[in-house]
Amino acid sequence: MEQFATEEQQVEAIKKFWKDNGSAIVIGAVLGLGGLWSWRYYNDTQVAAKETASAQYQTLVTSLSEDNAIENAKAFITAQGTTGYAPLAGFIAAQTAVEKGDFVTAVTQLQQVSTLTTDPILLTVANLRLARVQFATLDYSSALSSLAKVQNTAYTAEKEALRGDILVAQGDFAQAQNAYTASIAAKEDRSVQIRLDNIPALMDSAANSTGN
Repeated sequence: MEQFATEEQQVEAIKKFWKDNGSAIVIGAVLGLGGLWSWRYYNDTQVAAKETASAQYQTLVTSLSEDNAIENAKAFITAQGTTGYAPLAGFIAAQTAVEKGDFVTAVTQLQQVSTLTTDPILLTVANLRLARVQFATLDYSSALSSLAKVQNTAYTAEKEALRGDILVAQGDFAQAQNAYTASIAAKEDRSVQIRLDNIPALMDSAANSTGN
């Protein structure tokens, strides 16, 4: 470290240092404080936004029995489309639509869920529910396409059971038998076993109808 003979020399050295570097230090300090303030402001804003979305979602849930529940859900999705609550609102809208017998709206809402999230579980649930609605409307091809998007093995039993039901409706009993077998292999289910056991009778009935 440089040594100074007198206090005056030390003072002059400090003055020179601040003259050469003072602006940079002050600017750096301001930028640093500004960045800290900006981060805190951003963080506080995000927290406030999440709290607002949460409160609005709770309000939406309590309005399920109301006639305008579907419209409320749509409005919520428009307002909160970037939050994690938006796909949940989509499920609510779809469920309410199904209960009202409005399957077209249910399909639309479930398809929209896929655009609102990248969460693999939510996407899986959306495609399973979409397949059920499409099956209910006799849109078998679309239902099978929706099921094909379900890749999470945790849902194999549910997926294959539904696929078996669709294939039975299409008259493809051999493939339905395979689907039911795969479902039971993933998870034992008495109702699926009954459907599997009933396949031979359905095949005989179909054969007799063709023979006649």
